Amino acid sequence: MSVNKVILIGNVGKDPEVRYVDKDVAVANFTLATTERGYTTASGQTVPDKTEWHNIVAWRGLAKVAEGYIRKGTSLYVEGKLRTRTWVDEKNGGITRYTTEIYADNIELLGKKPEGGVAPLATTSAPTAANTAIETPPPPVDDSNAFPF
Repeated sequence: MSVNKVILIGNVGKDPEVRYVDKDVAVANFTLATTERGYTTASGQTVPDKTEWHNIVAWRGLAKVAEGYIRKGTSLYVEGKLRTRTWVDEKNGGITRYTTEIYADNIELLGKKPEGGVAPLATTSAPTAANTAIETPPPPVDDSNAFPF
């Protein structure tokens, strides 16, 4: 058994770049920064903040959400999978390069509502049994034998 799952909460580093690879198939690419806060050790040594930059790739409906609602500085919750791809850097003598990206399965917008209106769709994800199931209400409780106190 194996698991490939990434969960990130951070801030978008630049506006998403959205392109359409087919008539209705959109793909969005953007960066997300996550920061581990710095601290001071018991001996007085200061450890600074450490920021990591992540490359996010969103397809189809998530890409359209990114296009409409995600901007530089937006706080996001992202769930996805790690993928590493190779490419050839022709500008530097044909060197093979590797890029690790997070392919988003779920994106949730965090933070304040935009000024002057209703908040946009705050969450979207690939359809799964968990988020498409219709919940049935619990059966009614029979209070006829309940204690009076």
